[in-house]
Formats: sequence, C-alpha cells, structure tokens
Amino acid sequence: MNRLTALFCTAAMILWSGASFAQGTGSEGYFQIYNNTANNVVIGFYTNDGSGWSDNWLDVDLEPGENSRAEFFADTGNCDQVFQVGWLGEDDSEVLDDPINIDICTASNVYLDDNEIYFD
Repeated sequence: MNRLTALFCTAAMILWSGASFAQGTGSEGYFQIYNNTANNVVIGFYTNDGSGWSDNWLDVDLEPGENSRAEFFADTGNCDQVFQVGWLGEDDSEVLDDPINIDICTASNVYLDDNEIYFD
C-alpha cells in the first residue's frame, strides 16, 4: 500500500507541476506579465480599448525577475487593445513607455525586457 500511495503522490505532483507551468491565455481571462529587465521596476500596466486608459492592472510593483498575473473579468469587450507600461523613475515618478498594440484575448505572456517589449 505504501508503494501505491507513493506512486499516487508522485503522479499528483507531476500533474500539479505541469499545470503550474501551463501558459495562461487571454481567452481564459488572464495573461502573465514578466519583468525581465536588469534594474527597472514596473509600477504600472495600462490598457486602452479605444474608450480611454484603464486603471493600473498591477496590485504591486514588479521588481526585476518578477512576474504577475493580469486578470480581466468582462466576458465582452474589445480584444484589440493598446497597452502601456509605467516604470519607476529616478525621482520616484512614473515614466511611461511607448504604447504597444496587443490582442489581450490571445496573448498568454507579456515580456518586458531592457530594450524590448513583446508578447506571445
């Protein structure tokens, strides 16, 4: 019985770990934001569907190497959005990056690198 229990626990851990590494998808109402920069802190992430800029999607600042899950709850809306990232400035102000077009219904991950921002 101990062998069966150990086998079951191992299988459960494998399934759980696989699920935790599965990519999110905008079609399921969320995507992951990754701060892949060396020294920059992300303090804001905003979207605009044509009706104006959203509130900040982030609850906490993203230090270099951290990531956060962005969730949206409306079951209707425009998938084609523009997003803009706010970085912590040297004087503790928010410095906004150039806006970028995104389809939030298909994007699974948004990557914020030192010299590039992209999504898949």
